[in-house]
Amino acid sequence: MKKEKLIFTSIASIIVFYIFNRIAFLYQSLEGDILTKINFIMDNLSKSILENIFFIDKTPESILIGLVGLIGVFLVVLYNSFTRNNRLEGKEHGSAEWGSATDIKPFIDKNYEKNMLLTESERISIDTRKTLRNNNILVVGGSGSGKTRFFVKPNLMQLHTSYVITDPKGTLLPECGKMLLDADYNLKYFNTIDFSKSMHYNPFEYIRKEKDILKLVNTIILNTSGEGEKCKEDFWIKAERLLYQALVGYIYYELPKEDRNFSTLLYLLNQMEAKEDNEEFKNPIDIIFEDLESKDEGHFAVRQYKKYKQAAGKTAKSILISCGARLSPFDIKELREITEYDELELDTLGDNKQALFIIIDDTDSTFNFLVAILYTQMFNVLCNKADNEYKGRLPVHVRCLLDEFANIGQIPSFEKLIATVRSREISVVPIVQNMAQIKGLYKEQAGTIVGNCDTTLFLGSGEEETQKSISARVGKTTIDHTAINISKGQSGSLSLNNQIIARDLITPAEVGLLKTDECLLFIRGVKPFKSKKFKIEKHKRYKELADYSEDNRYDVLKEKNKDILDEKTEIKEIELTEEINNLV
Repeated sequence: MKKEKLIFTSIASIIVFYIFNRIAFLYQSLEGDILTKINFIMDNLSKSILENIFFIDKTPESILIGLVGLIGVFLVVLYNSFTRNNRLEGKEHGSAEWGSATDIKPFIDKNYEKNMLLTESERISIDTRKTLRNNNILVVGGSGSGKTRFFVKPNLMQLHTSYVITDPKGTLLPECGKMLLDADYNLKYFNTIDFSKSMHYNPFEYIRKEKDILKLVNTIILNTSGEGEKCKEDFWIKAERLLYQALVGYIYYELPKEDRNFSTLLYLLNQMEAKEDNEEFKNPIDIIFEDLESKDEGHFAVRQYKKYKQAAGKTAKSILISCGARLSPFDIKELREITEYDELELDTLGDNKQALFIIIDDTDSTFNFLVAILYTQMFNVLCNKADNEYKGRLPVHVRCLLDEFANIGQIPSFEKLIATVRSREISVVPIVQNMAQIKGLYKEQAGTIVGNCDTTLFLGSGEEETQKSISARVGKTTIDHTAINISKGQSGSLSLNNQIIARDLITPAEVGLLKTDECLLFIRGVKPFKSKKFKIEKHKRYKELADYSEDNRYDVLKEKNKDILDEKTEIKEIELTEEINNLV
């Protein structure tokens, strides 16, 4: 019982004791039958109290009657307290209500730049020790809802972490690149739309152990499987996997660093041949592996190749055709060149502030398998580095803003990664157009992915199932409903019927009718918020973006040519210095 309620109950009990005591005194002092006494007391009780207000009858009978009244008050109050808790008055059918400034206040960092910006009025500290929430955020917003303008750009302007950004269409890098560069960020970019505007990325650079070979091959197969591949074709996929693992293992363990790339993998595949009518036929790769087996029978690559070679000639030929088809994107010369060596240095993203832009074509998924490989390897190398070099936590937090999450390919075991990377100072922000996109890509694991995002920001969507999901997540509230019934005729009547009923705090239809500048925010364990979207113009760094002035536009080709020119100048200076030294 609360203090205020206890005081009120005590005062009420004393008053009731006093009145019951006076009633007992009057009853005992009167003569006649019971009705006569009761009528007299009802008529004269107040007069008796006013005539002698401080009088208390001390006879045992009067004291006992007074105590009965006092105890009765306490029992009534206790009963009401317990039954009210059971009844939840005003909350019988639901207690959902919108959050306020008081609800978000414990999560806000006093240092504005150390917050993740969510809405115009809500933000959350990047420090998980303060919030006791992970930094994973699910952003849901249909086309045109402002996912980039109202969320991605404001958070890039915070400049509080390293960033890995999926950049559909390649507009973010030119618009935000200069701001990041001026803030001493190390800028990196991988462009699958225009290879001439991309840095080099070589997946072979991030192989450290045999399990890394398995992960690389699995990611390739997972993201290059056609729509029609079914379980009955699983044998061919397994056979392909064995061959890839053998060849990648050979390249990694036996060839020099400059030859560890996809160009070499394609070259080895092209050297392979299988003849249906000659099971004894040996191609150049067979001879290479026989020689390797004679040196090391337990070699990883040899073990994989021997399993693959169990296939008959006709079967082996089909497997080779499947491999060629799967890796056909590497027939493009520019793609082979861009994967020959590595400039991204993914394992350094948590060492200092860096920004990696991964530019994808949101209308063409041809090269998405490379993006999926990149993300898979990035998570692996960063987790390994955190565990082995930094005692479990990277010195600089790495935020992954995965715009067009459904179009970057499938990251193997992503539902496990999103749950475990947080402890290494890595956070993931899947950004989708609707909930169905996650379900379509990750099937039954979609719920696990959504559940591992302690924060969800809804910017608007016209998709019906998403609207229902958001409405259900907000919850139901309890309202008073008055029904008016009017009957007409000679004896017409009017009746009012008041009921307590349940209602969605926001119905699916109302979710679909949110204004273009409105959004809904969910934080685990906190009331939902209905707020305004963040106005990018209010941020102090807005004037550093190309949105504000074209002078702030970052030109990738111009910067690349500048680096090449600086490199050539440096070489010329070295050569000139050597010539002078030789003359002397």
